[in-house]
Amino acid sequence: RKKIKNINLRVYPPDGRVRVSVPMRCSEDVIRSFIGLKIDWIRKHQAKIMQRNSRAPLKYIDGEMHFFRGKQYRLQVIEKAVKPHVETNGDALLLYVRPGTDEEKRRAVLYEFYRYRLRQELPGIIDRWAKDMGVSVNGFGIKKMKTKWGTCNRKARRIWINLELAKKPPECLEYIVVHELAHLLERYHNSTFYGYMDRFLPQWRIYRKELES
Repeated sequence: RKKIKNINLRVYPPDGRVRVSVPMRCSEDVIRSFIGLKIDWIRKHQAKIMQRNSRAPLKYIDGEMHFFRGKQYRLQVIEKAVKPHVETNGDALLLYVRPGTDEEKRRAVLYEFYRYRLRQELPGIIDRWAKDMGVSVNGFGIKKMKTKWGTCNRKARRIWINLELAKKPPECLEYIVVHELAHLLERYHNSTFYGYMDRFLPQWRIYRKELES
């Protein structure tokens, strides 16, 4: 129980633990009724967590499913004496590599594709949101991060985006851009910061949940 107005429900990895935050005077009957209404949603998200935990490591071979911009693509490895690259073809990712290329190199080629596509997409997103939010940005970078989707260097006025966002839906990428740009207006995650988020991207909580699922 907390000093809040609404009931909030979260499902946490790695074991699918459920936490319900409720107003101080919320009755047990109301809580049970709320959980009953959300039971399908809870089970869906628990199943996602369990599936993610049990997923075998990717080997970058024919037939594997890989994500790009929030959609699943079947990987098709094409060994050919051409410059290594990736193309999209319907629901397939065509991974062109030279004959005998090992798993590590295949992974590197795919991630270079992810990086290239983000570098194409990000300037327009950043410029548009910087203008809307009234902030100036000196640049951006892309790198793999283990615990964060993005970071902001307020002094350099530069933001960093997690390379893994290339796999997520486009709206999640925009959410992270807005989140990091909001840090140019407010350093800390406080009421002022979340006020900016509500003002510029009212649906940001939906996209955050997508990244947490």
